[in-house]
Amino acid sequence: MESTPERMSVLALWSAPRSRSTAFARMMAERNDHLVVHEPFSQVVDFGEAKVGDRVARTEQEVLDALRAVAAERPVFFKDTMDFRYPALLADVAFLKAATHTFIIRHPTEAIASHFALNPKLGRDEIGFAWLCEVFEAVRSATGTTPTVIDSDDLLDRPEDTVRAYCAAVGIPFVPEALSWRPGMRPEWQATGRWHQSTSRTTGFGRKDGAGAGVVDGNPVLRGYRDYHLPYYERLRVAALRP
Repeated sequence: MESTPERMSVLALWSAPRSRSTAFARMMAERNDHLVVHEPFSQVVDFGEAKVGDRVARTEQEVLDALRAVAAERPVFFKDTMDFRYPALLADVAFLKAATHTFIIRHPTEAIASHFALNPKLGRDEIGFAWLCEVFEAVRSATGTTPTVIDSDDLLDRPEDTVRAYCAAVGIPFVPEALSWRPGMRPEWQATGRWHQSTSRTTGFGRKDGAGAGVVDGNPVLRGYRDYHLPYYERLRVAALRP
């Protein structure tokens, strides 16, 4: 009889850039029952190091090792964005099995427009949906189960129902008080603060008007990016929770 894989107290949220993952992480910090780690994989690529609790990781493998070590002491939640590909993560089948990997999505038109506003030189791959889908499929292959996916539109339109469904799916208590918080820039956001200005002004999940469709439709390069990433988004959207 095959043994059940050992679980690890690591809850991961994977996201394409500009898909509202920072707001979700802000909610997780408000719960105060997990150590919240901000984008350790992408920070290693961008800045050469990342903090994981009281540890400093300087390679992707060191991030994986640090997450394991910290999770042995207390539950960890981390979120990361897929503007890079993480080969050590994809190769670490034990980590793919033992941690709880979840995903948040946003329609590529909106994500691309938001990304473009902050990074006008963005390239196709760093939009991230293809690499996000690769991690999703790697987790599904390693675990034999479909990972939890939430659509950030549901998070904005029905925050309580969506977070409640997420908590039930990953086996943590629902904490309604965590759906609101004080505005402000958190210390872990400082290195990438310009990307989190909008979240720093929030007090909860809420929708803002945007001009995503117009920006993308009016730019042939961005339209091409959207057309490339849309099938990957659709594949993930099929698996999304229906709160």
